[in-house]
Amino acid sequence: MNLKGRDFLTLLDYTPEEIAYLVDLAAELKAKKKAGVLHDVLRGKNVALIFEKTSTRTRCSFEVAAHDLGMGSTYLDPTGSQIGKKESIADTAQVLCGMFDGIEYRGYGQEIVNELAKYSTVPVWNGLTNEFHPTQILADFLTIKEHFGKLAGLKFAYMGDARYNMGNSLMIGCAKMGLHFVACAPKAYWPAPELVEKCKAIAAETGATITLSDDTDAVKDADVVYTDVWVSMGEPVEVWAERIEALAPYQVNAELMAKAKPTAVFMHCLPAYHDHKTAVGKEMGEKFGRDAMEVTDEVFTGPQSIVFQEAENRMHTIKAVMAATLGAEF
Repeated sequence: MNLKGRDFLTLLDYTPEEIAYLVDLAAELKAKKKAGVLHDVLRGKNVALIFEKTSTRTRCSFEVAAHDLGMGSTYLDPTGSQIGKKESIADTAQVLCGMFDGIEYRGYGQEIVNELAKYSTVPVWNGLTNEFHPTQILADFLTIKEHFGKLAGLKFAYMGDARYNMGNSLMIGCAKMGLHFVACAPKAYWPAPELVEKCKAIAAETGATITLSDDTDAVKDADVVYTDVWVSMGEPVEVWAERIEALAPYQVNAELMAKAKPTAVFMHCLPAYHDHKTAVGKEMGEKFGRDAMEVTDEVFTGPQSIVFQEAENRMHTIKAVMAATLGAEF
């Protein structure tokens, strides 16, 4: 399958066959790395990594993946680039694509990464925007396939705030790949109706289903239970009180996991506030009298949790995206 030159902005732009190809390529590249087989087939190429929002997994994944493929990488943090401040996004794109073979963007509105792609002559990859997080979904699907041996037909329950990048992207991914997606959240926290309708239309062609529910019993018989932090990076601290009040009933705990299948797995894109061992977790936990936020420590560290396998797979799937869109041959 030839994906050379393609941008990777949202899974809406990719067919189920193309998504499956990227997941399978990631599994192949993971096997090579585990076996110590060099695959530095993109020697001489370089990529720019623009991070307006910092990250552990996304940065490390892009840098290690680029290195494994033989490429150089240049990291541009919020102080290391003039994008959108002293230089327009269009001008930045045209400057960078003259020096680099690919550009990653992690930051705010989807319109920014879309504009980078519009003016760039090299592939642009979405490392996260407010609306979409497509590289995370590939990692999630690789992890699920490693565990269950398949994707299609599984029931996938997303708990919590489903309005933003993770809820949106998981719903799209499940619709594309034939999973039965359930967003379990208060009605005010459901995805936008127009995106829901778009995903339902996709699901009608793939055998997937899309369900929105404010009843936690909707997690019944789920194969995958997934959640994310209640307050995202860049949001004001004042929203914690509102989110805790609205989303506390949707916390993933032992009682909720018991509603899913006994074989169900727990997933989280990380970081997670499952204890008080982070500055934010400690501050907000003590302020609101909570031991944990979106997931309890019992579930997060328990036998059903596959969060760290999922985190590692960010690197393998990001490597697959870069390799495929840069035309790597193995």
